[in-house]
Amino acid sequence: MIKLFITDLDGCMSMPWQSPDWEVALQIKEIISRSKTERLIPPMTICSGRPMPYIEAISQWFGMEQPMIFESGGGIYDMQTNELIWHPTFDDAREQELDHIKKYLYKEFISRIPGTIPEFAKRTDIGIINQKPEIIHKIYPDIVEWVQKNHPDFEAHYTDASINVISKSTNKGEGIKQLSKYMNIGLSEMAYIGDTGGDLPGLEIVGRSYAPKNAKEYVREKVDFALESSVTEAVLEAYQDIIEYNHSLV
Repeated sequence: MIKLFITDLDGCMSMPWQSPDWEVALQIKEIISRSKTERLIPPMTICSGRPMPYIEAISQWFGMEQPMIFESGGGIYDMQTNELIWHPTFDDAREQELDHIKKYLYKEFISRIPGTIPEFAKRTDIGIINQKPEIIHKIYPDIVEWVQKNHPDFEAHYTDASINVISKSTNKGEGIKQLSKYMNIGLSEMAYIGDTGGDLPGLEIVGRSYAPKNAKEYVREKVDFALESSVTEAVLEAYQDIIEYNHSLV
């Protein structure tokens, strides 16, 4: 039985710089509300590369009450206890290494490419944001090559709007493992929907994995269920499929 449904945000609940489909989003919110009283409907939470304040706001809007993962796997925020749980592998040495990466990315990319800004309010990774996908796609290989050569314990992932450099020990797979321990829910009892390479470490370890139609093709090839709906509609479709699956077990 699936006891927790985890969703990515960008590319799943909404697209960057676009409002979500509120009609569909309200249907998801209604299911989340029902999950608080109906045993076969698992609650929903978030696993995203976004910083904690953004995750907290989205969770409040949807009435989510479960601990959530921010900065990919850098930390867990438990809104019920107002507690931040940083990943134990992110120590002073790893933070100093990240600071070196930040300085390089600022110097070589952020300061030189118009319209490129850092993703603020982060501690355990660094994000570069640009609204032009062609720029992201152009600079991503250079960043990957530099990171692999100079900081092999880190990895880079991209979406059409951003590039994130994170510690391998705090990617989304490791974040979901930490959440599993924290909530005492087995990985096989979790479901996850994601759309980019940064989601793969999480998608590969849960009991049921989903990707929307707008996901990268290499992601769709790896999941249990490659959906034919996109973004918010895909999250709703996945949620309904999970509920149907749970009902089939009783």
